[in-house]
Order: sequence, then structure tokens, then C-alpha cells
Amino acid sequence: MTQKKIRYGQEDIQRGQGGETQQMNDCPHATATMTTAQGAPIADDQNSLKAGSRGPTLLEDHIMREKIFHFDHERIPERVVHARGYGVHGYFETYESLADVSSADIFQRAGEKTPAFVRFSTVAGNKGSPDVARDVRGFAVKLYTKEGNWDIVGNNIPVFFIQDAIKFPDLIHSVKPAPDRGFPQAQSAHDNFWDFITLTPESMHMVMWTMSDRAIPRSFRFMEGFGVHTFKLINKDGKVTFVKFHWKPKLKLQSVVWNEALKLNGADPDFHRRDMWDNIDAGNYPEWELGLQLFDEKVAEEFPFDVLDATKLIPEEVVPVKIVGRLVLDNNVDNFFAETEQVAFCTQNIVPGVDFTNDPLLQGRNFSYLDTQIKRLGGPNFTHIPINAPKCPFAHFQQDGHMAMHNPKGRVNYEPNSWGEQGGPRPSPEGFRSHAEPKEGEKLRIRPESFADHYSQARQFYISQTKEEQRHMRDAMIFELSKCAREDIRIRLVSHLLNIDEDLAKGVAKGLRIKKMPAAATPAATPITDLPESPALSILKNGPDTFEGRKLGVLLTDDADAELYHALKKAADKEGAMLEVIAPEIGGVTLSDGTEVPAQQNIEGGPSILYDAVAIIVSEKEGKRIAGFPAAQDFLTDAFAHMKYIAYTDGALTLFEKTGLKSMMDDGCISLDSAKAVPGYMKTCASLRYWPREEIWESAAA
Repeated sequence: MTQKKIRYGQEDIQRGQGGETQQMNDCPHATATMTTAQGAPIADDQNSLKAGSRGPTLLEDHIMREKIFHFDHERIPERVVHARGYGVHGYFETYESLADVSSADIFQRAGEKTPAFVRFSTVAGNKGSPDVARDVRGFAVKLYTKEGNWDIVGNNIPVFFIQDAIKFPDLIHSVKPAPDRGFPQAQSAHDNFWDFITLTPESMHMVMWTMSDRAIPRSFRFMEGFGVHTFKLINKDGKVTFVKFHWKPKLKLQSVVWNEALKLNGADPDFHRRDMWDNIDAGNYPEWELGLQLFDEKVAEEFPFDVLDATKLIPEEVVPVKIVGRLVLDNNVDNFFAETEQVAFCTQNIVPGVDFTNDPLLQGRNFSYLDTQIKRLGGPNFTHIPINAPKCPFAHFQQDGHMAMHNPKGRVNYEPNSWGEQGGPRPSPEGFRSHAEPKEGEKLRIRPESFADHYSQARQFYISQTKEEQRHMRDAMIFELSKCAREDIRIRLVSHLLNIDEDLAKGVAKGLRIKKMPAAATPAATPITDLPESPALSILKNGPDTFEGRKLGVLLTDDADAELYHALKKAADKEGAMLEVIAPEIGGVTLSDGTEVPAQQNIEGGPSILYDAVAIIVSEKEGKRIAGFPAAQDFLTDAFAHMKYIAYTDGALTLFEKTGLKSMMDDGCISLDSAKAVPGYMKTCASLRYWPREEIWESAAA
């Protein structure tokens, strides 16, 4: 067999006829041969064992099983990943029948309501880490259907770092605290993570997402969810349709800026969970719509990427998202531990009418999640815990084990049996059937050729962002890599960025003071440089057109204009926004007409970072007094630095002057000279940020 050697990041790959590959470890620091825990030498630690290059992962892969088994059992009882989570009850409502593409009962009837439980989470941090860390967010949905529990275990980012589950322990080990020193916590800004990432070119697309504002959402309520993998839907006739799952927030998308995220974690490390609790408690129930990207094998074969590759997405402009239902979260948990901590999501939990594809990352997850839940929750009976138990009838011969809560009756605990009606449950022709997909191939540890392009979609994501978002991505990379002590790691990232966007690479290199640009990393497959922009990938292009669901912070003092305050309160209520009063003292204020207004925060504990827009409504006398308060100065300077819209009365001008911002006031600073100006201010706030302010600073710095 003839062999052609090409470069694959930092590894050599031997490629032969038929797409077979063998990766050769050429790491300059390698010393000992890698073995299993039993001492058997390992030839390939990059790929799981598959039946053919695009076939399913084989259960007999003892190397992957041992590796993931040990990884799943590293910690107890906290989740190894997604430890910092927050759960909420709700329901899913089907808009129309989808019987033509799936026999799943949940999709058969318009108006069908299915109980749901959703857990949002961060990935890297422990249970005590802050909410607004730069990280992927878990978006896991458990649907208690009439045919059993269906778990759509997704993230707020539609792609992932790796293509094969065998690399998951390495990815998480790299981003978790270093084993010798136990830090940093909930951060990817360190050598280990970037060393792994820059030696793993398949991660480049995901890196662009995690360095974007998608990784620092303003609220769970303002972020999308994705199933990540390609799944199958199967109708009653056995027809297969490929599907990608999307959750679209009705309140649209919104994130914070990095400096704001850092301060939020200090001011309120529970910012996201508090936001969700408070809104549901107030009756502001967040909603998402479920969208499906539906396509068949013929369409899949026309894509310039492989739908089994979890580092790729299908642009919505190529395959539109069909909206099929809505998810409403309307009930906080009664007990955090019993529900949020004990809920067990498993990608293997599907229902008739849904099936898996041969995505090697999904195949590994199907093994790993069940194994993890057994370890975390004490044994095989975690499905007996109320939050995990199906709400439909169930019957089986599973028995005993640790913490068994269901007690079978009678003498029969096996099948088949000849006890007739007393013999218990039997399989049904209407039960779950896997898609009868023919497969054959040699048992090999390989990556298919169709997985080799690591840069094209990374570039597409970058060019689809606004200039503000691109600037944030550049600055995020500079910040993260500045925490890496090793210069060779920093240089290695720039070499990859040159395959994505030259200006981005140069900007990062300049920010890191890399004096000589490296050569571009040699790609395993030539990147496609003319992929069109995809507006659906941008947050700012998909932001809200109202201030609904947001929070206005009003810094109020004694003798403040009563008419103005009441107009703001009325306008916020009309918009469906929350208004919170910040005062010099928590006891509240007395307005100009004698009205007593209670405060939700005092100025020391209510910084502007907690709000989407602010208004400083102060009297002349009190404005001069609070201008000397450091906390009041921070309130204004942070709001200004974070590009927020700032409404003010004349009494606040002393504060502007004291902070040095009076000469810098721009169109994002709006004078409220009367109550008539309030509607215009609220309308302006819908755009959330006054981005020209940041552009002016960028130009000045250059």
C-alpha cells in the first residue's frame, strides 16, 4: 500500500488508500511509551476503535473504555465537568405534528405539553466557582415524554473542541486546575490549556467561539442552546432524517464585556442563578423555541465537511432552522440538592423516533454519561430518584442494587418466561428500534479524511462577527495567552490564527509583543477561504429590539424629581423590564413630592455592572454629596467603560465632573430634563450598548 504523509498540527499522519490513517507521535518531549493501566503499550491515543473510517465506535475498545472509565471516576460526588449548575422546571409545547419525520410521541400532536427540567452550567469550574467565568455553558434538557425520558444534553455553543471521545479526558485535564498546584480555578487562561489546544488543531473552531462573547453570556435567559451532534429522526415507515437541535431564546442574545465579567464575579458570583431565580419568582418566565435543521443523506454528502464531526456546524443560511415548539421555564426547584444536584442527564436517553449517528464523540458520550452517573449517585438505581424517574408508566426486570426504591413483586424476574399474565412485561413491536444502518469495515483507530479541515469554519465564524465582536475575540486571546508563561505556546497559537485570518493573527501577535511572525501551521486539509458570512453566528446581529427582560438600575437620592422617577418606572413596566433602585442608604429615599421609595441596593452593594442600563436621578444638593462617594464614582465610570446607556439629571453633572467624564460625554449619555424624555431613553436602551464609545477608545489607543 502506498503511503502519503501530510501534516496534522503537531503530529505526522500516514494516510493510505481508502483513507486509513496512522498517527505518529513526534512530540519532542516524549520519553516513555504510553501504556494502559495494566501496562500494555498503546499505539494510538488519538482515535477510538471504529468499524470503518466513519463507522460506529466499537464496544470492545478496551483502551478508550479504560481511559474514560478512570476519568469518569476521578472525583466524587461533584460532577467532573458541569459541576456549577442551576436547574429549573418547565414544559415543552409542540407547535405542530412532525409525524412525517419522526414517530416520537412528543412530536405527534400540536399543543402537546411535556414536562421538562433544564440544567444550565459552566464546564470547567467546581461547584463553588463564579457564574460569569469565560466558559462553555451547559444547556441540558430532560423531557419527560409519554414514551420515557429524552435528554437533549447540549451546550450554548454548537460545536466542540475535539472530534473523538478518547480525547475528552485530555481536554478536561488541560483546562482544570494543574494537578501539582490546584489552580487556576474556572479559567482557561493558563499554559496547560493552551498547550493542549495549540497541539490539537481540530479545536480551532471551538476556540473562536470560546474567545468570543458567547462564553460570557449576560444571563441564561439570553443564550442559545444546541444539541451539538447530528442525530437521526425516524418516522413510522422507517425513513431517516438527519437533525441538529437548536434552542432559540425569545428574549434574543446578549453577553457582557470582559471587564464587566471580572467585576460581576467579584460583586455577585451567583449572578446567573440569581437572575434566573428572581425572574421566575417574579413571573417573568423565560422561553426558548426549539428549532430543527432537517436534511437527508444526499444533502449531507454535498457539505464541504462531515456531519459526524462535532467540530463543525451547518450554517443556518444553508439549512434553515424549522421552529417546532417552545420551552417555557416557570417553576423554581423546591430543593437544590434533591433536584439540581441529583438530576442525571445521559445522551443515551432517547425515545422511539430518535436515534444516534456514528459521531465518535457522541458514541463515547453515550458510554461515559451512564458510567459517571453510577459513580456520582451511588449505584445503578439513580433512575429511582424522583427528578430522574420517568413520568410515564415503566416496567422491567431490573432488581436490587444500592438504594433500590422500587420493590418488584412476584416470583418472575427473567424473560422470556412462561407465566402468562403473571410473567411481567414483554417487549413490544412498537418499542425502540435502532436504524438498521448497514456497516462493514476493518477495525482501525483512524480519523476519516472528511474530518481533516480544522480552519475553514473557524474563519467563517470570525468573519461573521461585527467589528466589535472581532475586537473582543482578539482581546480575549491576548488576555488568555498573556497568562501563559511559555512563549512557544503563544507563538503556536498565532501560527494557527494565520490559517484563519491574517489581521487577527497580527493583532494577537502585536498584543503579545511577538516580534517575529511565525509561519502558518501546516494544515491537514487546505482551508476553504471563501465561505460566506453567516449572520446567525453573531450575537450583536441577533440582539433584542426591546428592553424586555432586562434590568434598569436607577441611582436615586432624596429630593430627586418624583415625576421623572415615576415616568421611568412606568416605562420599564411597559417594556417588560425590571427596575431596581440604588440609594445612598438601604432605607431608601424621599422624592421631591414626599413619596417614600424603598431601595433594593445601597450604593456600596449595587454597582452598575448588575444592570443593563442605568439612570442617575439625583437632586442638585445630593448630587454634590454623592460625588465624593467612591462607590458612586465607580457606578458611573463602570457604566461608561462598559458602553452602557446612562441617563442623568443636571444634579448628576457634579459626579461626571468628579470622575473626569464630563468632557467625554457622548450620545450614550442621555439627559433627562423632563419626563417627556423617558420614552426615547427606554427605546434607545433596547440596543443595550453604545459601541461607538469603545471604537473611539480603540482609535485613541492606536
